[in-house]
Amino acid sequence: MSRQTALALSAPVHAPREVVHRTQGRGGAPITRLMSPSDLGQYLKPFVFLDLIDAPSSIASAGNLHPHSGIATVTVLTEGNLRFDKGDWGTGLLDYGGVEWMRAGSAIWHGDEYRPDSAARLKGFQLWVALPEAMEMHEPEWQFVEASGIPSVGPAHLVVGAYRGKQSPVRSFDGLNYLLVTLAPDEAWTYETPDGHQVGWLSLSHGSLAGTDTYHAGELIAFDRSDASIALRAGPEGATFVLGSAVPHPHELVLGYYSVHTSEANLQAGEARIAEVRHRYA
Repeated sequence: MSRQTALALSAPVHAPREVVHRTQGRGGAPITRLMSPSDLGQYLKPFVFLDLIDAPSSIASAGNLHPHSGIATVTVLTEGNLRFDKGDWGTGLLDYGGVEWMRAGSAIWHGDEYRPDSAARLKGFQLWVALPEAMEMHEPEWQFVEASGIPSVGPAHLVVGAYRGKQSPVRSFDGLNYLLVTLAPDEAWTYETPDGHQVGWLSLSHGSLAGTDTYHAGELIAFDRSDASIALRAGPEGATFVLGSAVPHPHELVLGYYSVHTSEANLQAGEARIAEVRHRYA
C-alpha cells in the first residue's frame, strides 16, 4: 500500500450534514420572522434572530427608532437597494453584496439609517448575532461596506468572517462566518465548514436548493452540530441564499426586549445604558 493510499484511508470520513429543523417562520411579507432568541436562536447561537424582508422600498422611509444592547445586527439585501446615511459612521448604497454591520455593544438606538434609492422593492435579511462576553459591553460601532469592498469566494460573497484564504473587512469576531450566495440553475457548490464551526444554517430568498432534501425560498434550514461540509445544488430556477456557520456560543442567552446578554448583570447594565443614551439618537 502506498503512503498516499494509507493517508487517504486513515482520513476521517464525515457524514453529510443532517437537517434538524426547518421553518417558514411566522408573520409573512413584508417581514417574516424566521428565528428569534427565544426559539431556534437557542440552538443556533451566536445566531439568535433572523428576519426575511420582502417589501416596497418605501418601508425604509417609515423610521422605526429602537434600541439594542449586547448584540450585533447584520443587514444584507438579495434584491433592490437602499441609501445609507449615518453621518460620521458613513454614507453609501446598500445593494446585493454589501453589508451593514451594527455592533450595539453597551447600547445603541437605530432604525432611521435608510432611505429608498432607485429600486421600487427590496428583499433581504436582517440577522442578530449574540456578542462574545468580552465584547458585549463595548462601545457601539457602525460599519457599512459597499458591495465592491466585500470579497468573493466563487459564487459566495464573504459578508462576515474568514473563508478559504479570504477575510471580510467587517470588524466582527473570530469563529463566525456569514455568506451571501447566488447559484445558477443546477449549479453545485459545497461549503467547506471551518474546524469548530459546529453551528450551521441557511435561508433562501429566491429559488430552491437540493441538499439532503429540497429546500425552498422562504425557509430557514438548521443543520446538526458538526463541522462536516454542506453540499448543495441549485434547482432549475437557481438559488440565492445566506449561510451562517460559527463556533457555538458558550453562554445561556439572557433576554431583554431588544437585548441579548450573557448575564443578568450585563442585561441590567445594558438596559440602563439604553435609557441613558436615548437623547443622542432620538
